[in-house]
Amino acid sequence: MAEPVPLRAYTAPCPGCGAPVAFRSAQSTHAVCAYCQSTVVRDGDTLSRIGKMAEVFDDYSPLQLLASGRLEVGFTVIGRLQYKTASGTWSDWQLALDDGRTASLSEDNGAFVFSSTVSAPFAIPPAAQFSVGVNIPFNGVPFTVTSGDAAVLLAALGELPKLPPLGQAFPLVELRSAQGEVLSIDYSTQPPTLSLGHEVLLDDLKLVGLRDTITKETKGQQFNCPNCGAPVTVTLATSKSITCGSCKCLIDLSAGIGNQLQHALQDEPVQMLIPLGSQGTLQGLPWQVVGFQHRMGVEAGDDEHFGWSEYLLYNPKRGFTFLVDSEEGWSVVKPTTGAPNMSSNGQSASYLNTRYILKSTYTAETTYVAGEFYWPVQRGQKTSNRDFASGKNLLSLEQTPKELTWSSGSNIDSAWVAKAFKLEAKADLLKRTDVAPASDLTGRGCLTLIVIFGVIVLLLLLLNQCSSCDPNTQDCRSSSSGSGMRSSGGSFGGFSGGGGHK
Repeated sequence: MAEPVPLRAYTAPCPGCGAPVAFRSAQSTHAVCAYCQSTVVRDGDTLSRIGKMAEVFDDYSPLQLLASGRLEVGFTVIGRLQYKTASGTWSDWQLALDDGRTASLSEDNGAFVFSSTVSAPFAIPPAAQFSVGVNIPFNGVPFTVTSGDAAVLLAALGELPKLPPLGQAFPLVELRSAQGEVLSIDYSTQPPTLSLGHEVLLDDLKLVGLRDTITKETKGQQFNCPNCGAPVTVTLATSKSITCGSCKCLIDLSAGIGNQLQHALQDEPVQMLIPLGSQGTLQGLPWQVVGFQHRMGVEAGDDEHFGWSEYLLYNPKRGFTFLVDSEEGWSVVKPTTGAPNMSSNGQSASYLNTRYILKSTYTAETTYVAGEFYWPVQRGQKTSNRDFASGKNLLSLEQTPKELTWSSGSNIDSAWVAKAFKLEAKADLLKRTDVAPASDLTGRGCLTLIVIFGVIVLLLLLLNQCSSCDPNTQDCRSSSSGSGMRSSGGSFGGFSGGGGHK
């Protein structure tokens, strides 16, 4: 695809260093010089220097300035804004559309959301009035408030339609719909700016001019462990936590490597069945294991705890996804772009025209961590979780006071996991409760069916005895009531991993 020709272009010398600064969009008001990082503002044909911008930090993103593509209309990547909240960092790539409009391509938990500004059909209230989990209609469509936090601009590059003050926090509220839409309210402007978008795949944007390589130099990303002094190398530039390969302590990187690093010892390492760094192919896509965490859950009023493991997988164009190992089997899940509609009684949820039934409600806690994560994960982190299912399709909700995160996915056979990561020798260790077709049952399987049938008959006899019990002459109390059996065991609970949507 040939590079689209902008409807209007303007170039002027940077007032800081004299290098050319180009404006490809008539709607761009600011730009950051690629040579001296001067922040310049445009007033007609005059550029004025208003300060110096911090350099953007490199990462694994395949996007770069002047890459071009098409989504109904052609576009060119002209700028980049890097933000940070308590949940992590992300980039908004600024796009100049061939028809003269502007849009953005935002990172969203490793996925990408294509957004455009929209007008508000009502007066936008202060950010403090939006409560996480509350449903609010927008143009007749119900949206759920999924996060409300303070965001900070870290750095910028290229030309920009807006430029929040560097380093100054401003409220950012996000709402999501059951059809996968994202509505963002940005309070860095007055009045606040509304953007409406939906998830897109980079492959569908027909992009050209992407980075030739996604391998980032790790120079300057190595430091000594604050606990044992061993060298620790950060592979992903967006990582907010990492474990030391020597002493296994968990290190918080959210304040930056150059700052004092907080760490926590982990005395009970968990054995990983799939080693960190392993590469495999799942659902037709290549993935690399970059993180691992073990979590425990407990239902309200139940003393029995249950556990599961989550492998964080990374793909440059698809972002992050989770491979979950639980007592009920393996599953592949990913944070959703939208927010499902949950029924008023909480017993079901609907997403993308599919209805899911509640299987379990519980509290989840992270007990062990290894590798790198794009959010500041900590031991002892707790979330309130709900698991829903529709056949082999799964839906999970994790909630904290400031954020609500949904994830969706499906069960997969353990044999696929073994084949994907070339672990056929560990097939027996990976096997869970995979259900075989009835035609595959062996003689041993038939014996199991006979035993199950016998148990059912015995239970029916016991129930019949209880129903015929005379309370005047017999003790009719039954120990079988109140067994406390869990319906799902939290097998696919927590697979959103606690990471924010940004």
